[in-house]
Amino acid sequence: MKLTENPDSCSFCNKHKDTVIKLIVGEDVAICNECVELCETLLVDEPAPIPVAHVSLDPRLIQQHLDQYVIGQDQAKMVLSVAIANHYKRIRNLDKNTEIEKVNILMLGPTGSGKTLLARSVARYLDVPFVIADATSLTEAGYVGDDVESLISRLYAASGNDVEKTQRGIVFVDEIDKISRRSESQSITRDVSGEGVQQALLKLVEGTKCRITPTGGRKHPNGETVEIDTTNILFIAGGAFVGLDNIVKNRIRGTSIGFQADVSADRPGDLDQVTPDDLVKFGMIPEFVGRFPSWVALNELALSDLILILTEIKHSYVDQYKWLFVQDSVKLEFVQSALEQVAKNTLKNKTGARGLHSELERVLLPHMFNLARYKEQGIDQVKITDDLVNTPIELKAPNEQIARKVGNSR
Repeated sequence: MKLTENPDSCSFCNKHKDTVIKLIVGEDVAICNECVELCETLLVDEPAPIPVAHVSLDPRLIQQHLDQYVIGQDQAKMVLSVAIANHYKRIRNLDKNTEIEKVNILMLGPTGSGKTLLARSVARYLDVPFVIADATSLTEAGYVGDDVESLISRLYAASGNDVEKTQRGIVFVDEIDKISRRSESQSITRDVSGEGVQQALLKLVEGTKCRITPTGGRKHPNGETVEIDTTNILFIAGGAFVGLDNIVKNRIRGTSIGFQADVSADRPGDLDQVTPDDLVKFGMIPEFVGRFPSWVALNELALSDLILILTEIKHSYVDQYKWLFVQDSVKLEFVQSALEQVAKNTLKNKTGARGLHSELERVLLPHMFNLARYKEQGIDQVKITDDLVNTPIELKAPNEQIARKVGNSR
């Protein structure tokens, strides 16, 4: 497409330069602003591959990242790392001729074993939008409560209202076991069945196009909506599944009742041997189980794990509280035996890693309340001992008690 020596028309639409806003002239061709805008529109309308964060999808590197935030659970981290790597390789769609099905993830393990933290840490590594929802708060469309599409509305908000980012995000649905068909934890005021919520989640999990309101509110016939394709959104469901281990044990032993049955044995790792039938017997509908092909089993944390969680992981609870104390120019320290006592109390309460935070809050609350008084009395360091764990100071402790229990602990 050759131009004359003095081009005054667009080489593509032949419009004269006087009839357009701008004519861009090159060495052998000219194009007007209207043709540029048309080309831009064509490019935007052409579906493009969803970009993936520029991180390695080597499962070993994903596991190394998880090791910084989660103690133990090595087998679970391996399974999760492989599932995550394969999901985002699928999104990259390097081989256009091969169709790879989405593999959503089901995490099984006791409260406080690290399910939520693992999911959140994966999202942090990938730099993708992430939301957490409690399955017990979800309802079918038309019922009072949060319908399942509110998950996508929240993910859209977490992405900064970016459709492409939303469509490669991660949704973590916790307490998924509480919406089983046989769940005894459902509220008597709940006007929708757990099975109904499972059914409502199916389309979202498998992949569908849904229209959401940008504000996350209820849809209105005349309101603004945004279309989100959930095909590439990764769904991770987690739950304690209390009683599922007994279903597994009974299947493996081939009997549930009898003089030969060792019903008292607590053999760790039974959740590693879960089958689809076990989950169906627990109360999950077969269609829902089929949407979560990858299962990650987590074990109950041991005392040694809880002690390490207190101090060794990135952004540990102890480091967080030390930072808070430093803001008031007071140094916080723990003797090792005090950390062990905190872990023992948490283990006794069976609250897992999450319980460590509550236990530390109980121990440190009186000190945080009195930090200003410490400075007035010249106390610039607090050392937490076994005594301060077992018998914390009073919230409004008299000066003599502070001097005796805190001043002497330095």
